[in-house]
Amino acid sequence: MCGIAGIARLDRRELGAETDAVLDQLADILDHRGPDEREVFRDGGVGLAFTRLALVNPEDGSQPLFSDDGSLVLVANGEVYNHRELASSLPGGVKLSTGSDCEVLLYLYREYGLDFLRDVRGMFALILWDRVENKLVLARDRFGIKPLYYHRDRERIVLSSEIKGLFADGSTPRRFDWEQALASPLLAAAGTFNDGPVTTWFEGVEQVPAATILRIDLQDGRTSEHRYWELPTEADESADAEDFIRQYGELLQDSVRECVTADTELGLFLSGGIDSSAVLALAGDKREGMHTFTALTGGTLDNGDAENAAWIARELGVPNHQVVFPRDHTPTPEEWLRLLWLTETPMCGPEVYYKHELHRYAREARPGLRGMLLGAASDEFNGGYAGELGEDWESFTQSLALMDRGTRIGRRPQLRHWWAEGPSFISPKALDGLDSDNDRLYRAYLRSEYLQIQQYNVWHEDRTAAGSGVEARVPFLDHRLVELSARIPERLRPELLWNKRILREALRPHLPQRIAERPKIPFFYGSGTHHAYRMLARLMSADSHALVERALAAPGATDYIDADRVRAQLVEIGERVGDAPSVEMLMRVLNMGLLADLVSTPPRLEDTPAAPVLRDLGPDGVSHSEADLGPRQLDGGGVPEFAEGLLLLTDPAGSDWYLLKDGEIEFVLQAETPTLEVLRSVDGKSTLAELLSGRDVADEEKAEEVRTDLRSLVHLGLLVWTE
Repeated sequence: MCGIAGIARLDRRELGAETDAVLDQLADILDHRGPDEREVFRDGGVGLAFTRLALVNPEDGSQPLFSDDGSLVLVANGEVYNHRELASSLPGGVKLSTGSDCEVLLYLYREYGLDFLRDVRGMFALILWDRVENKLVLARDRFGIKPLYYHRDRERIVLSSEIKGLFADGSTPRRFDWEQALASPLLAAAGTFNDGPVTTWFEGVEQVPAATILRIDLQDGRTSEHRYWELPTEADESADAEDFIRQYGELLQDSVRECVTADTELGLFLSGGIDSSAVLALAGDKREGMHTFTALTGGTLDNGDAENAAWIARELGVPNHQVVFPRDHTPTPEEWLRLLWLTETPMCGPEVYYKHELHRYAREARPGLRGMLLGAASDEFNGGYAGELGEDWESFTQSLALMDRGTRIGRRPQLRHWWAEGPSFISPKALDGLDSDNDRLYRAYLRSEYLQIQQYNVWHEDRTAAGSGVEARVPFLDHRLVELSARIPERLRPELLWNKRILREALRPHLPQRIAERPKIPFFYGSGTHHAYRMLARLMSADSHALVERALAAPGATDYIDADRVRAQLVEIGERVGDAPSVEMLMRVLNMGLLADLVSTPPRLEDTPAAPVLRDLGPDGVSHSEADLGPRQLDGGGVPEFAEGLLLLTDPAGSDWYLLKDGEIEFVLQAETPTLEVLRSVDGKSTLAELLSGRDVADEEKAEEVRTDLRSLVHLGLLVWTE
């Protein structure tokens, strides 16, 4: 990973010596992305800045890189995994002068022009100056894993790996783009498809699109755009299910092999699910010396992630650091502002915070670590979210149809009244002339996931890693793997893409069944979500609602945020929040205001306060109660008792029951559930085993459901547990 930046004139003039100060400032701002080395270059109308994190060939990979005749100049961020293969395909007279994996890009461009990225595998963002043509070439990888932003006017273009770098130049506006942000369906968690373009959140800031090459003529600023890759739209009808499974396994194994290639230490974020476990298993002999890192939160304790991560790490013979987030752990307002400025997105939330802290711990615990393997971006293309949208493939497709309808109504809002409530008697074709055939729906869904990956997944994975001088590597975003999944024909999708069957079957020879068949567990959504939402509630109320008031006072906030409603919602939330997603949505609204405030006077990241690095369970296995997470398991001999001020009440009809704490509803329980049966018998004397005995919880599945629910109540302080 590196930081790249640049300034170029678009009017045939040269850059003056005063530009050197701006280039130096750009390098300073991007220092966290490349703490190992920095270079600044200026010649004629072009200036470049580079900061390096050395993972491949640390002794011989400085940039800028120059072609043998000096006509091409390059700075690049990322990794070209198949650089040796590409170098061997170059004409015989070409001899690479460095060990950099990116040097081959110079000669691919010289040989193939705008087709130079056609066969490149990897993650990258690049700035290439063609001195002969006097053109600037900007490009990013197929999924936008590596970022590149710019601001331009008639005279100049300024470029940077991170948005904050652009504000080093006085021509870049310093304003949050409220209209653009509020129009983002992803930010609003709308039940529609994401149909682009990816937003940058700030006025006057653009990004080089993923899978795209921009070529800018420095004589007059004329710009051409060349798209070099698209998601496949044609199915492969010649292959059967076994063919797809075999190919998927082979391609994933090859992608992991390429991603574990480095000359410095790599780690791995291990969740205990199939995705990160698959990367670990396929790493083969590269696992030797590799350390894995797991977030130990109330949520990962409840949903079994922490336990399964520790188990698979032992099975595969690698150390597993379980990084403890104590029950009441909450970042300070100042620490949240630092994270928000690092990530540059109002979508910053609990998942982002947990990963950021994992990276910080990993870098402190393993100072030589420079790269982190991730299991991210698997679900998006192999059916990982199908189960969240339906009970089977048919109901999943019906959910896609509803999302599709909402997306299309957004394009023709004048027709929205016909679909407002109840059944619609108007054909969906009336919206835009398109039929709702299942194949079109699924491809619209894939396109939506592709855009979401760019807007959220790879965005925050890049920043949270970069903040600690670490490069995030994503084996599941090998374009060959995604192309294969996208070419699965409609007739095979229920068999291969429901419940991630293609991945589970492909990994059967490599993973124990316990992990290969473990149901999908979101990182913090689902069981245990209340832990993260309570953290946000505490954060918003800290220091007399300091973050809230700062967000409401930000430039533009009075025009776009209903301050009275925000304050009323905070009173309603209090600190005893359950699984209400409105808490996270409120945090996104506040994040917009906070970013608007931060960008008005951009801070230096290194001047913003960081919290002490968290600790792990340690080699002696500190108990979960010592880690302030409460009991890990609810032993049958333990005695549950209602916390002081807790009441269990029902409505007159007896259809719903309520847990109230100090007069406020904390939980709603439906009648005739096994957990309710147990809670109605809690007397502060009977053990859990006694409470379970003789009730409708005889089978282990129901008993485990009760234990999980009771554990959540203990974490929330609603039940007291006596061992």
